Amino acid sequence: MSNYDDIINLPHHVSKRHPQMSMWNRAAQFAPFAALTGYEDAIKDTVQENLDSYESKNNEEEYGINELI
Repeated sequence: MSNYDDIINLPHHVSKRHPQMSMWNRAAQFAPFAALTGYEDAIKDTVQENLDSYESKNNEEEYGINELI
């Protein structure tokens, strides 16, 4: 006899007090969420800043203006 033999065939409980939750709302409880609001935007900004800096340094070397910095 396993631990659940006494309850395995019992009917599923249906609350008389609370209406059943829709599948949409139930799924929303387990959906992924953004724990850090704005994190993706911060990453995009950092990437763009690095690209701009990289391009600027390449232009300085190409045109020989890195002595000004």
